[in-house]
Amino acid sequence: MSSEQPLVLGIETSCDETGVGIVRGETLLVDAVASSVDDHARFGGVVPEVASRAHLEEMVPTIERACREAGVQLRDLDAISVTSGPGLAGSLMVGVASAKALALSLGIPLYGVNHLASHVAVDIVEHGPLPEPTMALLVSGGHSSLLLVPDVTCDIRSLGSTIDDAAGEAFDKVARVLGLPFPGGPHIDRMARDGQVTIDFPRGLTTGRDMERYRFDFSFSGLKTAVSRWVQAKEVAGEPVPVADVAASFQEAVVDVLTRKAVLACREQGAENLQIGGGVAANSRLRAMAQSRCDAAGIELRVPRPGLCTDNGAMVAALGAQMVLKGRDASRLDLPADSSMPVTQIQN
Repeated sequence: MSSEQPLVLGIETSCDETGVGIVRGETLLVDAVASSVDDHARFGGVVPEVASRAHLEEMVPTIERACREAGVQLRDLDAISVTSGPGLAGSLMVGVASAKALALSLGIPLYGVNHLASHVAVDIVEHGPLPEPTMALLVSGGHSSLLLVPDVTCDIRSLGSTIDDAAGEAFDKVARVLGLPFPGGPHIDRMARDGQVTIDFPRGLTTGRDMERYRFDFSFSGLKTAVSRWVQAKEVAGEPVPVADVAASFQEAVVDVLTRKAVLACREQGAENLQIGGGVAANSRLRAMAQSRCDAAGIELRVPRPGLCTDNGAMVAALGAQMVLKGRDASRLDLPADSSMPVTQIQN
């Protein structure tokens, strides 16, 4: 192995995507994903048992496809990296067991890494080394977190997180109220482009004592309820529901809170860089408002392309490669699948 350019394969199975990525140093060679989202759509959300079975079926074909597209053999690999948490327990077990088998059979190091830390690390293969420190806003179906990241391989500090519904979860639930398909984020984003922000929905934890106690925390449960009640009132009155306007107004409320708190955190922590990751980072309005507010505050914004914001193996490989490059110890082969792994624990 060239110590400067380790070849690392990453496996991601925290939810419903079977992701396999291969990174050489800080260069992404391939990002192969097999999604089971269509299998869950008819249920209106991810079904853990369905997701686990899909990972079992897709793991070997996805690894084979990734190696073929990258033009590498398994014997060429220097290390294996795998999401060991947080996520759905059954799904994580499939990925962790697969990674253990590969690492043991190939005689190479195994790195069990944190899913959220991987969302931060993936920007390295898109925009180069992370400034230290970086402020990271991670927004997805299960997480809304503000993190100060002095070193993505060993030092991540949580400033705030969701106290109820995550942003992506709220998108899914509001989409259901509006009769839009699952997953809700992309559909609300598209619908909102044809709507106007005409409804003043609440911005949770942004005023008064809430800002003292929950300065960098998020709450979207009240917003979700407000949208549902507004729509129900229209339906009871026999009036048409302006779906595009509701979508635009709801989206604006979410994005306003996320970007406002992220920029405030940058200012108070002295961070000159903000990175946004997670599935909701693909939202066009979030990207636009974040760019505008960062420009006004003199903060550099880094957002990976949409395909690298959703769950993928590239992000796990990227973090694994950083572990190798910085000389971090490998994980033990008996590492667990930890469904509640805290974001401050970067490695198992």
